[in-house]
Amino acid sequence: MKEPEGFRGFVESRYAALVRFGTLLCGDPGRGEDTVQDALLKTLQAWDRLDLHGEGGNGAEAYTRTVMTHAVWRSARRRWWGERPTAELPELADADAYAAADTADAVRRALAALPAQQRVVLVLRYWGQLSEAEIADQLNCSVGTVKSRASRAMASLRASGMLDESLEGGAR
Repeated sequence: MKEPEGFRGFVESRYAALVRFGTLLCGDPGRGEDTVQDALLKTLQAWDRLDLHGEGGNGAEAYTRTVMTHAVWRSARRRWWGERPTAELPELADADAYAAADTADAVRRALAALPAQQRVVLVLRYWGQLSEAEIADQLNCSVGTVKSRASRAMASLRASGMLDESLEGGAR
């Protein structure tokens, strides 16, 4: 298959952002990157059909993110999730200089502890800044499903102690 014009530039310019999005959706950097690779393959196959000038010039990225979101949403319905690492990493030394990175890591860990569908809803709601109706439309489910998944996710994070009040204030 001949590489379509513009695809390589799209991948080179947006790959890192797509991997960050995939990591948040999956709760794991490796699975996030795998999700991006699978979505990029589907984007390549659909490249000629995409409206590359729609969505403010981000038609390809919007398509790729939608493919990623649907893949992670569907994966929650499967019984087997593959390998799950169980060994815990050693504690890091005092890292005040890395407070932002530590906060980001805490958020990733908190998201990774959630079931996939709850994680997808929270990522789309608070990182993607989509409304409940937009999320429901994108996931092809009811607004009530989006609300219940978000509510359960927040309750789970509160109960586990992973959601402290400073983070929760920004997630309302």
